[in-house]
Amino acid sequence: MRESDGEEDDDDVVLPPLPTGGKNYMTPQGYARLHAELMGLIEDERPKVVETVHWAAKNGDRSENGDYIYGKKRLREIDRRIRFLTKRLEIAEVTDPSLHHGGDQVFFGATVTYVDDEGTERTVTIKGIDEVEIGTGDVSWISPIARVLLRSHVGDSLQLRTPGGVQDIEVLEVAYPGPDDGE
Repeated sequence: MRESDGEEDDDDVVLPPLPTGGKNYMTPQGYARLHAELMGLIEDERPKVVETVHWAAKNGDRSENGDYIYGKKRLREIDRRIRFLTKRLEIAEVTDPSLHHGGDQVFFGATVTYVDDEGTERTVTIKGIDEVEIGTGDVSWISPIARVLLRSHVGDSLQLRTPGGVQDIEVLEVAYPGPDDGE
């Protein structure tokens, strides 16, 4: 007999959408970070939670056992994250931006400084959708700004379509990590 707390276990992991026919590009550092998270969940966190649940299950009435209830819930969350990371890493296409070091054309992994028509300078780094960290200047390679910047060169004037209308931007600088740089 299977115990249930009324929640369905989500076996189908919904991945953030990639463009049709698109690839799951990722920098070597992003891949390493996600792989380290996966291994930490599998080798460290999950065994600890399993041990807690096992201990709590031996303590009797499971319906009022907070350690058991929380542990089972946390175990489902960990398993869901493990499935997500496994699927994303399986389809990842690792692209090393340092190959373009010294170039002035924008490709995946570039850090681009641009100025808009109001004179505001912004710097963004184009990364994979699974490795973008909000608030750090990272943008996904499928974001509108990245789509406009990709394949442009230093000095190019581009048009960015925004909800407020079309905005003119100019590429000021393009940088890539050096061959021996890491994050």
